[in-house]
Amino acid sequence: MNSATDRVCVGAIAGSFGVKGEVRVKSFCAMPEDIAAYGPLWTEDGARSFDIRLTRAVKGAFAARLSGVGTKEAADALRGTPLYLDRALLPDLDEDEYYHADLIGLSVYDTGGGLLGTVKAMHDHGAGDLMEVQLDGGAETVLIPFTLKAVPTVDIAKGRIVTDPPEGTFGSKGEKPE
Repeated sequence: MNSATDRVCVGAIAGSFGVKGEVRVKSFCAMPEDIAAYGPLWTEDGARSFDIRLTRAVKGAFAARLSGVGTKEAADALRGTPLYLDRALLPDLDEDEYYHADLIGLSVYDTGGGLLGTVKAMHDHGAGDLMEVQLDGGAETVLIPFTLKAVPTVDIAKGRIVTDPPEGTFGSKGEKPE
């Protein structure tokens, strides 16, 4: 697979763990342990792949063994490396469920059809997803709860999201700043 859209980022190597080549892996999967269930994980450029075996849970991550990584130095060199999975290996989603990677870059409109900006990132802090929108024509961003009420329409095929954000999201009048 050559296209970046053929893979989805499912985690990242946070650094080495111990002195025998284990790494600390952060999982971005809904069920964190699933990061090891789908098959080989790839670097962003596709140059390397790793079979992964989780060895134990550690604070906010997992200690893991990656194929081809046998020393602390090799593990240290991978710090910060995002890990990708072939999209075809991911399970199908139910209606109104989305992979975060598919939302990033979509245009965001208000309920009147006005362009607000673009999805810059999706954040999950445990209490529900937040959609970070970079406002059209600037560097400023706003966070919108990714709920059916605040985001009634997601049309990935058309590359657009419609939002009805909570009052005050765009200032005291609820409007996008000029």
